[in-house]
Order: sequence, then structure tokens, then C-alpha cells
Amino acid sequence: MTLSRRSLFKGTAASAVAASAAPLAAKSLAQMPEGWSTGANGQRKADLGNGYFRNPIVAGDHPDPSILKDGDVYYMTFSSFDSYPGLVIWRSTDLVNWAPVGPALHTNIGTVWAVDICKHDGRFYIYIPAAPAGKPWGIYAIWADKIEGPWSEPVDLNIPGCIDPGHIVGEDGKRYLFVNGIRKVRLTDDGLATDGEVEPAYDPWRFPDEWVTENFAPEGPKLLRRGEWFYIVTAVGGTAGPVTGHMVITARSRSVHGPWEHCPHNPIVRTTSVNEPWWSRGHATLVEGPSGDWWMVYHGYENAMYTLGRQTLLEPIRWTQDGWFEAIGGDLSLPLPIPAGGTRSASAPALSDDFTANRMGTQWSFHAPKAEDGTRANYRGSSLEIAARGTSPADSSPLTCTVPDRSYEAEISLDLLDPAAEAGLILFYNDKAFAGLGFTAEALKLFEYSQELEWAAIPLSTRTLRLRLTNVENVITWHYSTDDGATWQRHGTRMEVSGMHHNVFGGFLALRIGIYAAGEGAVRLRNFTYKGITAPTNKVIQT
Repeated sequence: MTLSRRSLFKGTAASAVAASAAPLAAKSLAQMPEGWSTGANGQRKADLGNGYFRNPIVAGDHPDPSILKDGDVYYMTFSSFDSYPGLVIWRSTDLVNWAPVGPALHTNIGTVWAVDICKHDGRFYIYIPAAPAGKPWGIYAIWADKIEGPWSEPVDLNIPGCIDPGHIVGEDGKRYLFVNGIRKVRLTDDGLATDGEVEPAYDPWRFPDEWVTENFAPEGPKLLRRGEWFYIVTAVGGTAGPVTGHMVITARSRSVHGPWEHCPHNPIVRTTSVNEPWWSRGHATLVEGPSGDWWMVYHGYENAMYTLGRQTLLEPIRWTQDGWFEAIGGDLSLPLPIPAGGTRSASAPALSDDFTANRMGTQWSFHAPKAEDGTRANYRGSSLEIAARGTSPADSSPLTCTVPDRSYEAEISLDLLDPAAEAGLILFYNDKAFAGLGFTAEALKLFEYSQELEWAAIPLSTRTLRLRLTNVENVITWHYSTDDGATWQRHGTRMEVSGMHHNVFGGFLALRIGIYAAGEGAVRLRNFTYKGITAPTNKVIQT
């Protein structure tokens, strides 16, 4: 059944959302476009330009959002997994338009999962779950006196087996981290060491056994003190797997030490049908809006677009008379009023890159780089040179770029600076899931199903090639040009890549644009262009 435009606004929740929409004419919602507005390079943009927004607020792979309100400014960062430089910090003054500030993590400490960003006594901190090669999961801390950095080197807090930290100051004035489980550990006053043992903190609310979930998996505790209450917001149900699994629950206590009272309205957010526009919604943090209203930031997979990874969503909440809160954004299929009181912020910059400015971290990152890979990338005027590594996309630690759109086109010119070098434009999930075109000085290569199809090689004598990929809802077309884009040849093989995602290959990653440089010597990158495509099906799926 198709929802009417007003079906979102029902019950007591209706008045809260409708009130914030009052400045707009009633007909504006009915006339709302089905898709998104467009920003730089045709990239989809949440801000519709008429006082409303459409999720996601940060498109593409930006999972496990951790958000900080610092005066009139908001900062947010996300899991960066195996990408370095990592932990890009984003900035906003209206909660809807976001732009990157820069990466906070440069030292490779392994895979990075859900972090927590906070400010205490004038200093910024990020608490980082990470798994360095050969070591168990643990939590590290970095700090800075300014959000732009410089950020410190990671400090190991020596609490193995813990992930998903959430920082809070207790009623005793002491600092605590809550972690998966849900457990807690006291920190020293400087926040850079533990001051006690990890101990049980809260036994989360249990959903009915007949609900279809991935597993119980209590994780991502985020804490807030409001009035006389501490609130803990937790994810349960599993991050991926069945779309109905991941959910948001909450509990409260008058003390950071408990006891905790389950919210009678749990779950606060949950995807209940495969027909909803956003799947596996969870891992939430509460944040106060610019005018004092309240919102919830969390992540979810876009319907049928697992390849984009988990994207960042914004939903209004309402505090109830009994001191709880409830989500009032429905299934997020419809536009929502932009939070009142803020100043319109800069939105995501263009992805097209002439390589005259350093965008390492804010746009480009190496996948699973080795310690010495920090020196692989060198800017040379209007180009970027990448030192070759490995023998194929699988072991080359490719340079990758997150994409925000369901459909898009990307091009790049590549020069082999050594006759034994090899390079290519690919779509890369991990070393077991990639596809694309590569070339040597003698031949054009085809990678499909994560392997080179040697029988499909095309003899080609060149050390310069411009490559184009066109992705329309996970169907890929490849083109190549030997005259730097003056004329194009379509490759005879098209690909369908919708299966390259976490539920098949694990890792919680997304399918990114990648450029690999293998063999010997180096590869020069020139004139990367990107544009979002509005495909016929590029619109919100409504139930």
C-alpha cells in the first residue's frame, strides 16, 4: 500500500513535526519532488532548498556516526575501517548540510570500527576501537586542542576485547567509557588511561524471540545526561543480515552506575519490512538541534543498495511527558523539515579532482595500507603519482573514493611511468570483491568476479589511457580512450555488481571507486571527473 503524504504525521508525533513545518505552505509537501536535490557534480544532496530535507544527510558509506555539538557547530565522524588517512571529521551548522574538515587518524592501527567523538575541559577526544595486525581488538584514544588538529598519536588504553566506546561524565565527575556488552570502565581525569576494571553496566532490553534478527549483539552504547536522568541509547539485533534486525533501544538511570530502567516504548527505531526505504536502521546518538529541539542520528542501508554501505540518517524525536523520547520520522520515506534555528552550512564538495590540492583523507584513502604506504602518494603540480605495489588490485592497496550516488559516472587518465607498471580503474570492496579495467604497456585487462579474465585481454600498446566507469543502479559499463578522452571505445563486457557487499563478503564495507597501481615504478593520475546520474529509478522507494 502506498503511504499518503500526510500519513507520516499522525498522533501526538504529528503536532511536533507539523509545527516545525508551519512556515511552509501546506501544499509544499504534496508537491515535493520524489528524489533529492543535487549538489556539486550532480551529487545528491539532502537539503531540498525549501525548508525540507531528504535522508541521507551524508550519502554513501558513512556508518556508525558519532556526533558532537560544540556551541553552534556540529562535528561528526564515522567508522573508517581499513582506509587511511582515516576518521574524517565533518562539520555542520544546521545538521543537514555537511562538509569534511579533514582526517584525524594518520597512523595505521588496523581496522577501525565505531568511534566516539567528545569534548571535555576544552579538549577534543576520539575513542577508537581498532584491531592492529596480530593483536586483539582494543580501544585507543587521540586528542586535539582544535578540531582541525593536529591530532595526537593513538594512545592504547589497554582494554582488550572491547569495541564501540561511548564517553560520559558521571554524577561523580569522573569519566567513563561504556563499551559493547554493555560494560563500562572508569577513565583517568585526562581520559588517556583506564582507572579500574571493565565491569558489567547494563543488561539490555530483549526483543521478542520471534522477531527476525541477525543476533542479539548489544553494541554502540551512546550516553546522554538530561536533567536528572542519564540515558543510554544502544543498538541490538545485529548490524546487517536480515533487514529487520538492527534497531535502537534506550534505558535511563539517575546514576551512571545504574540501575537502568528499560524504556516501555522500545524499540525506538526498527525497520519492520523489506519494502521500507531504509534497511537495518540503528546505532543512534541523540543530539540537540540549533533551536533546542531534539534529533537522532544513526545509519541504515538504502533499499536494494547494499553496495553503497551504511549511510547517515537524521530523524526528529519528541520527549514525552513521562521523560522518555520517541522517534517521529516514520520510515523516512518522506521529506522532513530541516531543524529550525541553524545557519545553512556548506555541503559536500565536488568529487572531481584535478589533483592540484591535497585531498588525501577527505576524499582519497588507501585500502589497508602498510606502514610505509604513507609515502606512496606524491602531488606533482596537477597530477598525483602513486608508487606501484603488488601484482593486481587484490594486493596493491588501491586508492579509493567513497561515492554518494545510486548511479554515477567517473573518469580518470592514467600514465604508466615505468614500462613494468600496471594501473586501472576499478570498483573495489576488498581483496576478494572487485571488478574493473586495468592495463599494462601491452594490453588492456578485464577484472570480473575478483579475478583477471586472461582470455578477455585486448592487445593495446600504450602507456597512457583514460578510463570511464558508468554505474547505473549496480549495472556497470566500461569505456576506454587512447587519446585522453577525444574518442571512446566501449568495452564489450558489462557487469552487475549488486552482490559486492557485507552480507556476501563481510567486513562492513562499501563498493568504492578505486585506482590501483601495481608492478614496478609509479603511475600518474590526472583529471579525475565525477558526476551523479539521475537514473529513472533513482528515487525513494515508498511503501
